[in-house]
Amino acid sequence: MTTFVRSRDGRTLAVEERGEPEGHPIFLLHGTPGSRVGPSPRAAVLYRLGVRLITYDRPGYGLSDRLPGRTVADVARDVADVADALGVESFAVIGRSGGAPHALACAALLPTRTTRVAALVPLAPLDAEGLDWFEGMSVSNVTEYTAAANGQGAVLELLAPTADRVRADPTRMVPALDEELPEPDRRVMADYGIRRMLAMNFAEALRYSPAGWVDDALAFCRPWGFDPGLITRPTLLWHGDEDVFSPAEHSRWLGERIPGATLVIEAGAAHFASLAVLPDILAWLTAGTSRVVRRAAVRGPD
Repeated sequence: MTTFVRSRDGRTLAVEERGEPEGHPIFLLHGTPGSRVGPSPRAAVLYRLGVRLITYDRPGYGLSDRLPGRTVADVARDVADVADALGVESFAVIGRSGGAPHALACAALLPTRTTRVAALVPLAPLDAEGLDWFEGMSVSNVTEYTAAANGQGAVLELLAPTADRVRADPTRMVPALDEELPEPDRRVMADYGIRRMLAMNFAEALRYSPAGWVDDALAFCRPWGFDPGLITRPTLLWHGDEDVFSPAEHSRWLGERIPGATLVIEAGAAHFASLAVLPDILAWLTAGTSRVVRRAAVRGPD
């Protein structure tokens, strides 16, 4: 059930809650493009883990008002406003893909409220020193972020036709990824249920306009508004070593700079394997231990 929260500057944010109402509050920040109805574990998993999962549409997506010119850092105020409206004092945060930098922003800028943070298949800042940001990245993402680096007009011109096609037929966006997918992602995407879930997610994200998608791309290509190296909360970074949408070197770069971060690079996995590890990550966020941490010692190369 969707509820609506008023941000401190008067915008409307669309919010969903799932799982155990009295459970451990965890914000799940969706990917790019994405929405509050994006991929998440089944209700039975959330109840078993004792998780109160909170999702919301970032500005410009779904039913949330746009915030023109937003930065990655701006997410912290919206998360705090949603938490206040729900009566939540402290919480963990998980972000997947485009949501991952936003999750790190919460850890950096809300250190007294964020208990733990997990970033799955994240991007690093575009100006990351010593990182070849585009190396190993798919042609579609290189094209998108190159357009974003050239400004709003260029990226809007690129993304608007795709958004129009998704509104006409949401299933078109998911198969459109196929020719760029590495084999591990092809295996994940062969699951009809996952493809249907992603199609619903994209449809909701772009139901009115590509504004959220455009603003995410622009935010990733300008200064984030915080330094990941100043994060003090326990941090888990997870990546598949065959990811072509946000290459694993981005997590390695972040892992070298976030003090005490746990870095997991999963061999033989790619971008969409992050969906399968969500229950393990939620367990780490609530209890501090899970299989994913044990895997890090076995499978996480230096």
